[in-house]
Amino acid sequence: MNMKILKAQPLTTAAFAPFGQVIGLEATTEASAAHCTINGGNAVRYDLVPDMQLTAQGGAPMLALFRAQARTFPLNIGEMERHVLGSQTFIPLGTQCFVLVVAAAGSPCRAEALQAFITNGQQGVMLAPGTWHHALLAVEGGDFAVIERRAALVDCEVHAMPAGLQLHL
Repeated sequence: MNMKILKAQPLTTAAFAPFGQVIGLEATTEASAAHCTINGGNAVRYDLVPDMQLTAQGGAPMLALFRAQARTFPLNIGEMERHVLGSQTFIPLGTQCFVLVVAAAGSPCRAEALQAFITNGQQGVMLAPGTWHHALLAVEGGDFAVIERRAALVDCEVHAMPAGLQLHL
């Protein structure tokens, strides 16, 4: 079998832009993000994502907690998923790194279109609606806040990937 290797690169705002938005305050984001002083001057509020795109077809925003176990790498990529009607946001509740395997929205998801990113432990992401992604890949186990669309009809399409696709850190 011919093994295709996918190598994770550091997560940056520019590289991740086709798939969604990085959540975190980099120097450039801090200067340009809408912000104001609150709580009597003891805190600064940064409005990072004004529209999380979660209300299509009667959907409502939902906050969940995912308790993830650390994955072992290299890791075989067997399937990808997408949520066409809403975004999905992952924010570590600590400093644990995680990996994102993504492909741009479209059908079908192809192995040659995949890209992989590793966070620095202080970054979250909001996946744009329709972005293909692998399930949560925690490098270190821990808790993640997940904001996603909730509705009567489940919005999750799963696509099997061909054998021989492996993710390396």
